[in-house]
Amino acid sequence: MQWQMKPRHWFTLAGLFLLIALAVMGLFVTRDTGKPVSKKGPRQRLVDQKPIETARALAVMANDQDERRYAQQALRVADHEVDLAFSIAMRQAKEHPPKQTPEAAELYARVNRAQAQISADQSMIDELKKELSEAKAEKASELQQQFDLVQAQMELDQDELQDAQGDLVRSGADPLSRIQRQFARYKASQEDAANTQAQIFSKAQATLPMDTLVDQVVAWRQLQQKARPLQQAGDDAQSAVTTLKQQHDALENQGGSNAAGDTSKGASADNSASKTDTSRSVIAALHRLSDQQKDLSDLDKQIQDQQELGEIYGNWLLLVQWHQKAAVHGMILSGLQILLIVLVIYGFSRLIDRYFSELKAERMRLRTLRMIVRFAVQAIGVLLIFFVILGVPNQMPTILGLAGAGLTVALKDFIVAFFGWFALMGRNGLRVGDWVEINGVVGEVVEIGLLRTVLLETGNWTDAGHPTGRKVAFVNSFAIEGHYFNFSTSGQWLWDELQILVPSSQDPYAVIDAINKVVTSETEANARTAEGEWNRAMSGQRIQAVSAAPAINLRPTSGGVEVHIRYITRASERFATRTRLYQEIVRVLHSSGEPVQANPSRS
Repeated sequence: MQWQMKPRHWFTLAGLFLLIALAVMGLFVTRDTGKPVSKKGPRQRLVDQKPIETARALAVMANDQDERRYAQQALRVADHEVDLAFSIAMRQAKEHPPKQTPEAAELYARVNRAQAQISADQSMIDELKKELSEAKAEKASELQQQFDLVQAQMELDQDELQDAQGDLVRSGADPLSRIQRQFARYKASQEDAANTQAQIFSKAQATLPMDTLVDQVVAWRQLQQKARPLQQAGDDAQSAVTTLKQQHDALENQGGSNAAGDTSKGASADNSASKTDTSRSVIAALHRLSDQQKDLSDLDKQIQDQQELGEIYGNWLLLVQWHQKAAVHGMILSGLQILLIVLVIYGFSRLIDRYFSELKAERMRLRTLRMIVRFAVQAIGVLLIFFVILGVPNQMPTILGLAGAGLTVALKDFIVAFFGWFALMGRNGLRVGDWVEINGVVGEVVEIGLLRTVLLETGNWTDAGHPTGRKVAFVNSFAIEGHYFNFSTSGQWLWDELQILVPSSQDPYAVIDAINKVVTSETEANARTAEGEWNRAMSGQRIQAVSAAPAINLRPTSGGVEVHIRYITRASERFATRTRLYQEIVRVLHSSGEPVQANPSRS
């Protein structure tokens, strides 16, 4: 019958595919495409603070003492370079104010009016304070009211001035105010950054841990991530040096042309104006030249700072690359250790296989140890590789104790079965081929493993040697927690029994004597061999020697005398021995002329 999917199965499958498609679309929509970019970027700063920002960002990555030293040097030099940039920017803003627009002129006029009004209010307040100190009591009240009124007006005018200054700053017509505000924010951030940096340095670890393979890989990746911004910072410093040199050359050329123009203006002024105007123009020209020289000097210092920053970042990068080399060296060493451990494990495994393969036949039972020894060697090797990769745990004794206790509880049956194997391998244990009884099941031992013993079941002892075809497995814990019966020595001896009924009309003693002679003759060799093996098995123990001689017991019945004959035989020869004994007994009884009833059994 051809199998077909029902409609509900198709609907379920379609729903699953639809959910999978929606999940894939969601992953695509929410994928990481980089940092978000604001729709309206921040207002452009008049002074570039990138050197100090770069130094702060890199200082967070410093790990050991050498890196912290480079980070502190970079912070110090970058701070000095940004201070120089602010100084140059404020001088240039004073020297080269922007061209005023009508809107800017109105804002400046508003600021000037507010400042003038505040000055007038302050003068009036000073006069009223003086009059109040000299006025009499009847006039002091009136002067106090005027003083309060003027003071309130002054506060209102101050608010007006702040509003006018704010409008002027927002319009961008006064770059000097913007630079000053930016400088104030920069100084405030410097204090917070210094405190944060001190905390970071105090919490930073001495060196990156590189004791294990995992630590080495993690350290190499962190160093790789640190090397890229250091390289970029060094390139930015070199680029800044080039830009500052161009600004320096341009300013120097501009200063030379301005000096020549000021000299010509001074000469023409001597011919057409008074000495006073000439002196003012010369003084102004000298001030401009002085500011330009200060700018040139600050630019030289900035160039030196950027060059020093480039050297610091370069040395820091060399240190990081040295740490990277050490991490790569450690990874190679850890890999070599793992390869050596694998090689040693493989070599030991080959030696173990070779040793156990050369064992003689009488030591075949020891070959089972090969599995244990190989497992132990491999377990030790895996543990060593684990230590190379992840390292030795800090609380190793505690971890081993807790793990051992947990495993003991969880694997109690397996542990008892494992140690039961050693008990079974002992002198009084079991061997493959023994006839045993375990938990009421009788059979021949066909396998003794680390955890289980397997029997080939036999029906009962009267049918011994005829297996049922079933294999019965027992966990080896029975060797420790329970008991078992071993009916075999190395010869696999067992007692067999024959039952013969002698009629009451016949003298039983003659028959018993004849049967005893027959059984003794047939089993004499087996009895001597069995007694020797049993005595060797019980050597060293204070037990009397056992006898394997045949035994005959009589039991009176209503029909005559029942004769029970017990004798020793090998399990594999039991039926052949019984056949021979029957033949001989029948011959003996036939000679006596009496019928005989036989009832064979074996115990």
